[in-house]
Amino acid sequence: MYSEDDINSAVAAGAISAENAAAFRMHMSRIRDMPRGDEENFRLLNSFNDIFVAIGVVIMLFAAGAIGQALAGMIAPQESWWLVSNVDAMTPERWEQIERQNALNVAMTVLLSGLFVAATAWPLAEFFTRRRRMALPSIILLLAFVAGTFAFFAGAGFAVANGSENERVAAILVSLSGLLAAGAAWLHWKRFMVPITIAAGSAAVAGTAIALVMAALGPDNISDPETFLLSLVFMAGLAVFAFAMRWDMSDPGRTTRRSDVAFWLHLLAAPMIAHPIFALIGVTDGDAIGVGAALGVLAVYVAFGFVALAVDRRALLVSALAYVLIALTFLFDRFGAVELTFAFTALVIGSALLTLSAFWSPIRRQVTAILPGSLQARLPVSEALPA
Repeated sequence: MYSEDDINSAVAAGAISAENAAAFRMHMSRIRDMPRGDEENFRLLNSFNDIFVAIGVVIMLFAAGAIGQALAGMIAPQESWWLVSNVDAMTPERWEQIERQNALNVAMTVLLSGLFVAATAWPLAEFFTRRRRMALPSIILLLAFVAGTFAFFAGAGFAVANGSENERVAAILVSLSGLLAAGAAWLHWKRFMVPITIAAGSAAVAGTAIALVMAALGPDNISDPETFLLSLVFMAGLAVFAFAMRWDMSDPGRTTRRSDVAFWLHLLAAPMIAHPIFALIGVTDGDAIGVGAALGVLAVYVAFGFVALAVDRRALLVSALAYVLIALTFLFDRFGAVELTFAFTALVIGSALLTLSAFWSPIRRQVTAILPGSLQARLPVSEALPA
């Protein structure tokens, strides 16, 4: 399997001409009866060897984390035997001392495990990402490096601030760790340019911003912390969506790596936008959902469909699918179709998704036709295929 990036590399190396590359893209679009941009191509597997290597990578990363955990147990003193044998002699001061020691043990475990995972992921990426250009192992190694970096700095921060029970201090430490993880993602992008890297860095920045806002205001000063947090996540999702559109608009033909970067950003933004909306509507309240809320879910999903068609990305529709299933199940159950609730729900959702998929391109052309001309020019290309 060859990606758009591979085709562009072949053109740059002179292996094929730009005209032949364009003809090949058009040929594949005719065979599949869909413009290549509408397919949202992204590479996850090159061959079964990707799965084989990915299994080995996961085992190596697990081993590295386990070694870090074992070293942390050797470095940090253990006093559980004293606690068990002297329970009756415990004093409040001794309880506090042991609690701090346990917190330090956890911080050291997170610190060393994160360090070993990140230190293992980078050299593996030098071979499997930079030289072999393997898709799935590259994604795993990138996520492991960013997560390991975050764990290292978070563990170091909590080890330094050991004993502090201030929630703002904890939020600030998490925020700083998120910023450093975002910096690690940027270094990884400069070296390896794995498309998912930008989404990982954006997630770290979004988490940092949310944690800083919560720390600045303080949970005690917010009347409804859960609703406020959902609002922050929603606004962060909109920011990530706008960032994704910036990448998308820079490559309307979807023939470069920028389109792959946009794909992962849309995949990150979609749940950050969908979950707060449906949670505020009341879908996550279970049996407490009413008819009005269920109909509201369907209306929001239709709106998501128009947005997805306009920007030619399906992530919003996929992220909201679970909430639509809940709403439809409730409606069928409420109106008497108890025995066939699941069957009717699956039939409606499955039929709608398959119909939308089969006629995605012509439906999208109708949707984009009603948009302003200046916006149409910046959106991904959606043209009828020539005979």
